Amino acid sequence: MSDTLNPRYGTIDQHYALALAGTSPDNDGPVWMVNLMKYREVADYADYADGQVSTISGREADDRYAPVEILGDIGAAPVFFGDVEQQLLGAPTWDRVAVVKYPTRRSFIDMQSRPDFHEAHQHKDAGMAETIVMGCVPLPQPTTPPGVVFPDWENVEHPSTAEDGPITVVHVLRFADPDAARGVPDEMETYESAIATIAARHGARVAGWFAVEGTIIGDGRVWHQVRFNQFPSKRAFLALAADPERQLAQQDHRDKAIADTFTVLVRPVIDLIAESVRF
Repeated sequence: MSDTLNPRYGTIDQHYALALAGTSPDNDGPVWMVNLMKYREVADYADYADGQVSTISGREADDRYAPVEILGDIGAAPVFFGDVEQQLLGAPTWDRVAVVKYPTRRSFIDMQSRPDFHEAHQHKDAGMAETIVMGCVPLPQPTTPPGVVFPDWENVEHPSTAEDGPITVVHVLRFADPDAARGVPDEMETYESAIATIAARHGARVAGWFAVEGTIIGDGRVWHQVRFNQFPSKRAFLALAADPERQLAQQDHRDKAIADTFTVLVRPVIDLIAESVRF
């Protein structure tokens, strides 16, 4: 039988789990758990005692899992949630992104031993094909270069419409230089400065950037940062992505800074990232 300690959808990093559990109260504080989720086509309950034959999708099984009441009991809350509309970079392809803010690292560990969490978890295990869950802490907001002006979204070339509303672009990054995880590698900083005016013109906004302190469950890869950037529309982001000047800066600088990445476009149902990271 699969359980929270031996899930079928990924491998637990025991070193990070021990670090979370062993954080002293004096050094503990909020942690943002960023979840990337890929679902089974059909939920698989075969490993469980009732052996039920599933007729629901993996996504529907995960919806049954949704431990909102449990999170509320421990002072945690979802601050971001949405389905992936398009993935531009990275493998595997993800179906959903969610972020839960926990009041402490210890509260995340304590949740794992609750009987009600164990009961709910069978639905997650049945529905999930793969997942990556990263423990993150906020980075300071990037400094706006002199002279860069951010227009109101209604004044950009591709504003929000009823058919194409706000979208969040989520970047999961592993840098070529691991020592730069809590900062910005030089090549990345050069890239960001080069495209700042273009990005602002298309309505780009930073919702929150995070340093990854550890991956509690995943596929063995190491990640350094997760970035949430907002745009007034998908059209606005794609116009920025297609800009020749931005593409040249990516080739000359960004591609040199990054060793591995996911880039996904999400239509958020819950979007409280910016509010959750205010210092």
